[in-house]
Amino acid sequence: MERGKHQHFYRKLHSLSGIIPVGVFMTVHLFVNYTATWGIDSYNKAAGFMVNLPFKYFLELFIIFIPLLFHGVYGIFIARQSKNNVNRYGNLRNWKFFLQRITGLIAFVFIIWHVWETKVQVEFSGVEADYHLMAGIVDNGISLSLYIIGILSCIYHFVNGIWTFLITWGITVSPKSQKVTQYISFGLFIALSFIGIRAILAFA
Repeated sequence: MERGKHQHFYRKLHSLSGIIPVGVFMTVHLFVNYTATWGIDSYNKAAGFMVNLPFKYFLELFIIFIPLLFHGVYGIFIARQSKNNVNRYGNLRNWKFFLQRITGLIAFVFIIWHVWETKVQVEFSGVEADYHLMAGIVDNGISLSLYIIGILSCIYHFVNGIWTFLITWGITVSPKSQKVTQYISFGLFIALSFIGIRAILAFA
């Protein structure tokens, strides 16, 4: 019984951490990257503002990396325990459940790669966090394609996570409310995907 309570608490915390602060940070990050569509100087100015935030390391540790690590590691634990049944029950909810697990794994690997290519290089190799850093990362078709897959996986995982968060926390209880938020989350996926893909193409 006690173990079940702990698991319920960790699952709710996992759901919350995916929205606040991880999902919020991802959305801000997408908008910062979108400034690249306005030109090199615009992006460098926005990126420079983020790099020079007060208490940057504190914010990165407690607002980004610790919640992200918890969400990713516990998410893998959940995915290993989950039983996907899309072959037996091919309805929309089961496909959303399946895609949530797959995109979560892709996002986890992608974020590690992205942090290595950007944050680690900036902090330990003396590389400037500017337009040319990102342009160098996606300067070939393979890297660009992997970035697009990673971005779309992160966005799907986030917006579908909003839908499941509202259910998990008892906010959308009725089938009608769940259907409405499903449409809203789909619209959000389209909007953020446009921003994310348009931004990464600006570097290419």
